[in-house]
Amino acid sequence: MQRRPRRKPQKRTRLRLRADGALHDQTAAVRSIGERPACRVEYTCPVKKREETNDASDADAFAREMVNVVPLVTDPRGRMHAVLPVNAPPATTSSASPDGPENSFAAHGVDRREIKKLKRGQYVVGDRCDLHGLTAADACARVRRFIDNSRHRRHRCVCIVHGRGLHSKESVSVLRTRVRESLRSHRAVLAYADAPRGDGGAGAVYVLLRR
Repeated sequence: MQRRPRRKPQKRTRLRLRADGALHDQTAAVRSIGERPACRVEYTCPVKKREETNDASDADAFAREMVNVVPLVTDPRGRMHAVLPVNAPPATTSSASPDGPENSFAAHGVDRREIKKLKRGQYVVGDRCDLHGLTAADACARVRRFIDNSRHRRHRCVCIVHGRGLHSKESVSVLRTRVRESLRSHRAVLAYADAPRGDGGAGAVYVLLRR
């Protein structure tokens, strides 16, 4: 019995239908994958160029700003001088109101709120002293004695009436200025301020004494 020769198996090509209806050889597609050229990515984002500055215009602007600047004098010995801060407040032992020391005063370490209390009349006045008709020298001497006696009597607050100087020469109250200078130099005085409007206003002064 004769044997039939075996047939060589034929290579079957698998076909699939593409979306557009055309046949595509899958085997050829698999082989062609390795032969595709490498993809190249191109960046299309624009790069912002650096703005060119005009050195000449900057130099002119700087020169205009420095016209009124006065250069410092150079020390021939090369020494360095200490520069004080511009906004440094002067060292004082007492604090006065922005209107001037004649209007209100607080000794060193005394709370500024005591001045507001005096102006509002929150302290009970223990005694009063009227200086009308006295000279400046006599008034200052009387004020010192009055303050000493008031502290001895344990008065916390007293009132001194010196007037506004409306009838004096050029309407300047010399008595008011001299009396308040004497109060600032007295050790028993902690603070003073203009009396409330109902008790003399600027023509009188409320004085806060030490205990």
